[in-house]
Amino acid sequence: MSALTVPVSKLDLPGLKPHPFNPANGFDETTVITLAVLNNPDLKAARLQAGVAEAQLLEAGLLPDPVVNGGLSQSSVRTGYSIGLSEDLQALILRDAAKAAARAHERDVNLQILWQEWQVAEKARELFIQTEADARLRRILTANRDLLAERYRQDQAAFERHDATAAAVTADSAALNDADAQLRRLETQINDTSHALNQLLGLQPETKLRFTGSAEFRALSRREFQSAVAALPRRRADLQALQAGYQSQEETLREAVLAQFPAMSAGVQQGKSAEEGVHTIGFTVNVTLPIFNRNRGQIAIQRATHAVLFQTYQARLDQAVSEADQLWQAAQIMARQLQDLQARLPSEEKIAAAAKRSFQRGNLDAATYVGLELNFQAEQAEAIRLRASLDQAQAALETLLGLPFESREINLE
Repeated sequence: MSALTVPVSKLDLPGLKPHPFNPANGFDETTVITLAVLNNPDLKAARLQAGVAEAQLLEAGLLPDPVVNGGLSQSSVRTGYSIGLSEDLQALILRDAAKAAARAHERDVNLQILWQEWQVAEKARELFIQTEADARLRRILTANRDLLAERYRQDQAAFERHDATAAAVTADSAALNDADAQLRRLETQINDTSHALNQLLGLQPETKLRFTGSAEFRALSRREFQSAVAALPRRRADLQALQAGYQSQEETLREAVLAQFPAMSAGVQQGKSAEEGVHTIGFTVNVTLPIFNRNRGQIAIQRATHAVLFQTYQARLDQAVSEADQLWQAAQIMARQLQDLQARLPSEEKIAAAAKRSFQRGNLDAATYVGLELNFQAEQAEAIRLRASLDQAQAALETLLGLPFESREINLE
């Protein structure tokens, strides 16, 4: 993979700090997030939208071109002419509102792109967490399968010596098949996660990455959570984008209201008559009489759009609060479950270790030993799955609340 150096100032993700990026040392959480935001194909396409918004702002600020008109006339005596120069005054009147609308629209587009970056970063974190958890699960499930395979071989040999029943061998075979099935499902999941992450990072599907470190999160207290929820309109990029879109629509509405007044253009004109040869110079004014149209249709459209945007913002805010509360509650539940499970693991580990020693000394039958060992491994696997689910929920919660990615500091002001 070629070297990649990017100034932190070019990354809008809150909390990211200068971070060494050397693929030879493996990909940690921050490296995965950074690469996803910089190299994701969908984000590259989305960033081109910012160029369109910049061009629209440039167009809104341009002055209207003056209009030149002229003509020739011929009589039996001489040739006459006329020439004039005029400017659209209404375009000048609407210019400030159009520029303000385009400026707010540009901010809207940039904030939408930023929100897409946040979502890509959060997805990269979830896949990183899943990858690390799957690697640990594979070790446990492989040990589980190996233990059952050894148990099956031993019972099969005992059956051939007439020291074990067919029912015992059949039970061993069923347990081994179940362990193999679990391992196959995990390998399929690992393949799916690997391809999803490579696609998110903009890498070739066959790229093999080596990961290092793990994701760490600090649980939010109720006070911190409530404070973050209250600050959602200031933190969430998508909510800020909707605010910018609403502001842009307000300026568009103002532009439509201004456009209901008479459209005017003014200029100067000079000419020479073909009959008398008299030179003339004067001013011209063109006024559109606001009798029938008066731009009422556009005003009604912009007012309706204005109302829609307000309701859209309120709906998005309500949805964000609901989703955040659901995730926070789920994280509290999973944290309690994980705490209870981790409290049991040390004693179960001691029981499994004691069972192994007793089995090796011949004081415990194989079935009891294998059962105790498998129970401990199953609890370990459940703890890994529960930890991954908790970390993914907390990662999603931090994104929903617009919290920093790396520092995870919470501003309560």
